[in-house]
Amino acid sequence: MARIPDNPLILIDGSSYLYRAFHAYPGTMSNGDIPTNAIYGVVNMVRSMMRQFSSDRIAVVFDAKGKTFRDDMYPEYKANRPPMPDDLRCQIEPLHNIIKALGLPLICESGVEADDVIGTLASQASKAGMPVLISTGDKDMAQLVDDNVTLINTMTNVVMDREGVIDKFGIPPELIIDYLALMGDKVDNIPGVPGVGAKTALALLQGIGGLDELYANLDKIEPLGFRGSKTMAKKLEDNRENAYLSYELATIKLDVEMEFSPESLLKQTPEKDRLVELYGQMAFKSWLTELLDGGDGTVVADEKSGAGRYSDPEKKSVESVAVKIDRSQYQTVLTKDEFNQWVEKLKVAKEFAFDTETDSLDYMVANLVGVSFAIEEGKAAYVPVAHDYLDAPEQLDRDWVLAQLKPLLEDANLAKVGQNLKYDASVLARYDIHMQGIKHDTMLASYVYNSVGGKHDMDSLALRFLQYSCISFEQVAGKGKAQLTFNQIDLNEAAPYAAEDADVTLRLHHQLQSLIEEDEALQKVYQDIEMPLVPVLSRMERAGVLIDDMLLGAQSQEIAQRLDELEQKAFDIAGQEFNLGSPKQLQAILFEKMELPVVKKTPSGAPSTNEEVLQELALDYPLPKVILEYRGLAKLKSTYTDKLPKMINAATGRVHTSYHQAVTATGRLSSTDPNLQNIPVRNEEGRRIRQAFVAPHGRKIMAVDYSQIELRIMAHLSGDKALVDAFKHGKDIHAATAAEILGTTIDNVTSEQRRRAKAVNFGLIYGMSAFGLAKQLGIPRGEAQHYMDTYFERYPGVMQYMEDTRSRAAERGYVETIYGRRLHLPEIKSRNGMRRKAAERAAINAPMQGTAADIIKKAMLLVDEWIEQEGNGRVTLLMQVHDELVFEVDESCLSEIESKVQELMESAADLHVPLVAEAGHGDNWEQAH
Repeated sequence: MARIPDNPLILIDGSSYLYRAFHAYPGTMSNGDIPTNAIYGVVNMVRSMMRQFSSDRIAVVFDAKGKTFRDDMYPEYKANRPPMPDDLRCQIEPLHNIIKALGLPLICESGVEADDVIGTLASQASKAGMPVLISTGDKDMAQLVDDNVTLINTMTNVVMDREGVIDKFGIPPELIIDYLALMGDKVDNIPGVPGVGAKTALALLQGIGGLDELYANLDKIEPLGFRGSKTMAKKLEDNRENAYLSYELATIKLDVEMEFSPESLLKQTPEKDRLVELYGQMAFKSWLTELLDGGDGTVVADEKSGAGRYSDPEKKSVESVAVKIDRSQYQTVLTKDEFNQWVEKLKVAKEFAFDTETDSLDYMVANLVGVSFAIEEGKAAYVPVAHDYLDAPEQLDRDWVLAQLKPLLEDANLAKVGQNLKYDASVLARYDIHMQGIKHDTMLASYVYNSVGGKHDMDSLALRFLQYSCISFEQVAGKGKAQLTFNQIDLNEAAPYAAEDADVTLRLHHQLQSLIEEDEALQKVYQDIEMPLVPVLSRMERAGVLIDDMLLGAQSQEIAQRLDELEQKAFDIAGQEFNLGSPKQLQAILFEKMELPVVKKTPSGAPSTNEEVLQELALDYPLPKVILEYRGLAKLKSTYTDKLPKMINAATGRVHTSYHQAVTATGRLSSTDPNLQNIPVRNEEGRRIRQAFVAPHGRKIMAVDYSQIELRIMAHLSGDKALVDAFKHGKDIHAATAAEILGTTIDNVTSEQRRRAKAVNFGLIYGMSAFGLAKQLGIPRGEAQHYMDTYFERYPGVMQYMEDTRSRAAERGYVETIYGRRLHLPEIKSRNGMRRKAAERAAINAPMQGTAADIIKKAMLLVDEWIEQEGNGRVTLLMQVHDELVFEVDESCLSEIESKVQELMESAADLHVPLVAEAGHGDNWEQAH
């Protein structure tokens, strides 16, 4: 157990947290000029340390620019590391400015690394008997731990003293350098000894000792008996030079000459005016508000500061530094009396957070292990019902618990709050509980608030909105193959984890709801579109779709044969055999042997062989064309024809996908296991996969999709007279566009002219340039530019819409759908021209794609309501794929239902142009088109 020292010298490893902070909020925070995600992350960590631990002396240490003595020692040191991204580099100076304005000493010493500065200061302080707390995420720092020096990983609040190092690594701090030297480090390009991993290094160090002892006792290695011990002595001997070089590289320098001493690192009074300026520039609203509300910039340690706190590295317990959560207040419910008391509380609660714990992520097979509730912040309970190791008297009977909960969970007037409640609803449906009153979902609230603001899982939301680090599932269940299912986890670990889920969910709900309520349109998107869709998607998923596995099996065999043919064809063209799936071998064939032009390079400087590059090369060379066809078919085979039959649920005989509401930036649904959104429809093989989605006897598959919905939305948003007129009069929009551009009548438009106009219509929606259009149509760039110029002359409203949208997006940082869904564009003012242009293209497309997503969701709500009220079991909503809904329908009433669904879908939105829903049906999904 690690005790945190009183009033320690705090040394914060800024460089250790810089990249982690940068990637924690990828591209999601910006002040309009530069990204601010790394600045926010590091400053938040620094403020958390100051709030958690009372100390007079504190410093933040960063790596300085330029090479260090290790580069002179070993030129390949860190050679594999890519250069710092531009979007991180531009954040360094403002980050340093904020730290200085907080009154904290900031240290950057050239020629050495931050580790060396920290090591020197820690060593000096320890020799003087001064307690030291090093805040870092770098495992190398464990070598600095002694009786006075303690480590804390601020991302997890795990504390390590000497015993903590031994518990974590299996060796004391004085052997950490030897440990690192033996293993090497791929990230830092430290060579180490080939064939020595963590287990082998531990066996050597525990069995014999450090490097000097090992090389003095090579003959004693084989008797240790670990895997590979027979050949290990020779490996060590052959790599003696590398081992000692690695030891030097891994050793933190303890004698850096600098102007700072431990005694000099005193906190100063913050510069309030400077902080107001900097927080304002970075758009850090909450910190700025603190100052404007009378704060002076001082971050005060909590009354119960970190001194004396304990953290068990094995259990990795975590304490909040912003939100205070006392898990001792959680209740584990093991008796009927205790449970009944909670039921009475739930009945009268205005709303309550609810969560299930199960033994699987697959909602179709997951068994309920326990449930948790929270009725107010800090008041939560866990009810175990199916933990393997508990005898029946020690936990409540699952059937009895569910019988008591059923009336509450099915009561539409009792508001439930959850995180991904669709999953909980689907699991409960297996126990004949049809959850109602699904009022709030923190995952969806976060998504509506900012779809690109970071991940929307509970742990990420807690860090982002509460500055609280939850117990992770891996902390209680372990990792990898040894990971336990929840029913196997000790109740002492399981109960706090489960109760915390409910408690944190309720806290997140309070935070997020207040943010969403600030904007009426966002509130409507959340309450009128996203939340009502949860039970609809749950029913769709559980309905599943029937799959003809025999048909897919036959197709797999045909594709396998075609892959063999393509492979041989590729060998013949290349003049040798090679692995078509190996980018490295393909690079060698295409760009070294065949000397094809290099279109694009990877970040490491090698010629790229990605799909875009191959498509361009395929216009002029046969091998890339063969590779593209091979890749496409191989993916089709592995993803669908081979995989779908294995995904058939044994109980239902159907395949059940999972729909995700909180993944795409624009509001579109996505699906996984299987991904129904990506089945190709433009080639014969892809269409044949749809033939395997079949209807049972007496039913048909019916597909209804919106015709050219994004173009219709473009007409609505732009208000362009000619475009609106074409849709209102039911004209062939592509032929009409061709006629406008060419100055002729629709009757005179050729199929080729219509094809070009179609490319223009859809290309402009996605921000295609003249270069892109020329490439797609295979025409000169000048001709493509003329097409586009003429298009905008004929449709000036479209041009005006695009210009206005770019301007508003740059001004506000987001665009909106017609329903008010916000689509944030963090790169709209990026200094990187390519990223800024990409954001501008997204600004034009996102309102159309986002509005289309809103409309299909509204259509699903209308159709589902009708099915529930009047369907009478005659029709089942099976799938949603882009702008299409797929149903199973009784043959006897196909015509009636087809007309009704079309009517409902066409009434889902009121645009300046008519919505058109086209229907088809057949024995399988392909026939329904």
